[in-house]
Amino acid sequence: MKMKNALTVVAAVAAAMFAQASFAQAASAPAARADVKAETKAAAKEGKLTPAGEAAPKAAAEGKSTKTRAERKAETKAAAKEGKLTAAGEGGAKPAAASGSAAARADVKAETKAAAKEGKLTPAGEAAAPKK
Repeated sequence: MKMKNALTVVAAVAAAMFAQASFAQAASAPAARADVKAETKAAAKEGKLTPAGEAAPKAAAEGKSTKTRAERKAETKAAAKEGKLTAAGEGGAKPAAASGSAAARADVKAETKAAAKEGKLTPAGEAAAPKK
């Protein structure tokens, strides 16, 4: 019987604590609907509202472009001819071209034949395991 009384007391204390928290929320009630609507209309007039789907408001444009559409198209065509345009879907810089070997193909073949005669080449399938 004592256990039942203890559980009742614990339940009463918990209920009192939760009730206190709910009363505290009611005391700091949100602004009236009319006030919120007025604030939103004022922010819309000032251009301070965040567009739908965006995390932060865009900065105001600094000014309109001074170039015509034809001028921009001409610049784009010129850049395409020079190879300065970035490929679609690739935002990074273009990789540097492979430099290749400085030795001529005939020189490399001669070196390989000499190493084979001296027995310095590793037999196929017996190379050291790659490092991880």
